[in-house]
Amino acid sequence: MADADLDVVIRQLARQLHTGLMTRAKERRDRFNGLAAKAKGKETGDRFKMMAKATMEQATAAAKRLQMSADNVADSYARSMRLAASTPVTVKVEKAKEEKPAKKAAKAKKAKAKKAK
Repeated sequence: MADADLDVVIRQLARQLHTGLMTRAKERRDRFNGLAAKAKGKETGDRFKMMAKATMEQATAAAKRLQMSADNVADSYARSMRLAASTPVTVKVEKAKEEKPAKKAAKAKKAKAKKAK
């Protein structure tokens, strides 16, 4: 995984999150359906069934948004890496400023004086 591109890693992590989210939503849906089956009144049972249905709808919408966001981020990263790889690099060479020997000697004396203190 060390050599994997980050866009692939982003997509894998999103897939894991999607799976976890949908698993939890199904557990909650099953819990509400179980409560609906145990309910003594028709209204109560219908309310639990409606909550189970709403839970799945909301979780599905959240999972789609999560996946879409991850795809957008992964695509953006891949695009920027391709762009960076195709852009020619211009190396700017700066000439080192040459100091006069007298200035170097003065700096050396000051440094020795500071160390002596």
